[in-house]
Amino acid sequence: MKKRPLIGLTLDAEPAGGWSKYPWYALRQNYTETVAAYGGLAVALPHDPGLAEDYLDRLDGLIVTGGAFDVDPALYGDTETHATVELKADRTTAELAFLRGAMARDMPVLGICGGQQLLAVALGGTLHQHIPDAIPGALEHEQKTSHYEPGHKVEILAGTKLFSIAGPAMNVNTSHHQAVKSAGRGVVNAIAPDSVIEGIEDPTLKFCIGVQWHPEYLVDEGDKALYRAFLAACHD
Repeated sequence: MKKRPLIGLTLDAEPAGGWSKYPWYALRQNYTETVAAYGGLAVALPHDPGLAEDYLDRLDGLIVTGGAFDVDPALYGDTETHATVELKADRTTAELAFLRGAMARDMPVLGICGGQQLLAVALGGTLHQHIPDAIPGALEHEQKTSHYEPGHKVEILAGTKLFSIAGPAMNVNTSHHQAVKSAGRGVVNAIAPDSVIEGIEDPTLKFCIGVQWHPEYLVDEGDKALYRAFLAACHD
């Protein structure tokens, strides 16, 4: 029997208040549950960029999770910051250390929502800071219904790794006000009907895919296929 690959998941962080009177980390349960369901062993990664390489020495794969915050526009060359942008600088610094370290090792990487946006930045790309102001006539990308329900469809582009995994189209949930503007040295693999980029990948690496939606909710059969493919790559 194959040993379960060890998958690192990046944590969210909140200041003192709410759940604890001290600063605390957080991670939705279905992130770890889905990794376990598809054969992995999930471990949480604290925001300590100085220890990123030590963690990566022990990991078989990396998932960069989403969250209700944004990547600092200065990291992709924007000199102005939209009023809606909210930063978590320590989280972003740590996630970039994990992400760049994993990519340098050709370790399988899955970027989810904000993790996909950070992957784009790591690949030299850029972001739209606020979809409603950047893309006239855009769809509603922050659905009000349950994330266990689809928000819109995406077209998956032929010739990409994601296409080979999930096929030509998926129904996906949606919870974001920013989007990838350019994928840098990466490749766009999925787009929404309003032309918003919904997925990217680095074809030079074994498995390096980012998706704008949250596949851990398993809304579409393609979400299941994506987790199977990611965990399979982590076994190699």
